[in-house]
Amino acid sequence: MSEHATLRGVLKRKRVVAWALYDWANSAFATTIMAGLFPVFYSAITQDLSTEDSQFWFNVTLAAASVLIAVSAPILGAVADRGGARKKFLVFFASIGILMTAGLAWVHAGYWWMGLVLYGLGTVGFSGANVFYDSMLVDVAEEDELDLVSALGYSAGYIGGGLLFTLNVLMVQKPEWFGLESAGSAVKASFLSVALWWALFTIPLLRLVDETPTKDQAGPLESVRAGLRQLADTLKEIRSFKVLVLFLVAYWIYIDGVNTVIKTAVFFGDRVLGLEQAALITALLVTQFVAFPAALAFGALGQRIGPKPAILIGIAVYLAALVYAWRFLQDEGDFYVLAVAIGLVQGGVQSLSRSLYARLVPPSKTAEFFGFFNMVGKFATIFGPLLIAFTPRLIPGASDRDGILSLTLLFLVGGFLLSRVRVAEGIEAARRFDRPGG
Repeated sequence: MSEHATLRGVLKRKRVVAWALYDWANSAFATTIMAGLFPVFYSAITQDLSTEDSQFWFNVTLAAASVLIAVSAPILGAVADRGGARKKFLVFFASIGILMTAGLAWVHAGYWWMGLVLYGLGTVGFSGANVFYDSMLVDVAEEDELDLVSALGYSAGYIGGGLLFTLNVLMVQKPEWFGLESAGSAVKASFLSVALWWALFTIPLLRLVDETPTKDQAGPLESVRAGLRQLADTLKEIRSFKVLVLFLVAYWIYIDGVNTVIKTAVFFGDRVLGLEQAALITALLVTQFVAFPAALAFGALGQRIGPKPAILIGIAVYLAALVYAWRFLQDEGDFYVLAVAIGLVQGGVQSLSRSLYARLVPPSKTAEFFGFFNMVGKFATIFGPLLIAFTPRLIPGASDRDGILSLTLLFLVGGFLLSRVRVAEGIEAARRFDRPGG
């Protein structure tokens, strides 16, 4: 183990802190824009649309953005690997996200389509930049530090995004405290604050994090051609990494469950329990801040017992939380208990999945293979919503609440497949690939 493989050790290295600060930066988009204020803002500017039409266009935008980044991620990763341009691509996509987020402040009632375009492109920028941010983990951490540094990034994201989201919630609820005229003007000011926050805390990564040099680096046009050829080769190569493929399948299934819980918990509290919006926002903040220390704790746990066993522990907690939500969840107090339970494992499962995957990827294929990792993640909110939607319709006597229990299937299957992943064998295969003549 290296001398830096402790939290105190990695925090002494500027490039690690600078890398983690990007998670602190862009998580403001995930909390304030995606999870918090944009859905409320969109509802306010679509009063001239029916509820059905409003929801339809919102979902179409989300799907279009997800498909665009999911399809392009492996191609962009291949190009970045060949051209040694991971940081440049990160800046390009982050700039799109930042500009689109700022643009939301100028959207007015009746121009809902413009709000959706900006939101969709902002989501593409957010997700696209993460492809290259994730792949730069190997540029700042040694192999025995991957779990800890990955967890540090997620923890920074939870605390940074949570801090700004807390401020934005206060701005909306008490606009007079900030010299703002109304809650509506506070929402628009919040959009600008996210753009500024994202831009400001991206600067340390640009200044302090250097990419690992790429062998036989090509120019822009040649890197595109070579990158596309490399992608075609990757589609063949990745099949030869049997352990990595098995992990990707397991990850696809259990992360579908994780994403579904994240995206449906508030709706569950609203529609099934009838909780007030303020209570739901408070629960979201609880999850955010519990996830900060918990992600670090899971990073340390993964370092001690290995990432796979630690992820399996997280999956077990999700299973217990789903049973609790199905059987016992009744009021706000119960919902807060659920928020704490999810916060304890959400960041840990995500961060350790990333660091485990990084172990299974050949260093020469990091951005390209992380493109596939992100593509799987973007396509991983399919089964869960369908299970919730169709369980009451297809199973006689089942209620809407029973749909929550159906999510346990994703964690059981994903956990079983993950238990079959031979990590040591996968690491050896990745190393062998990069050896001369390997």
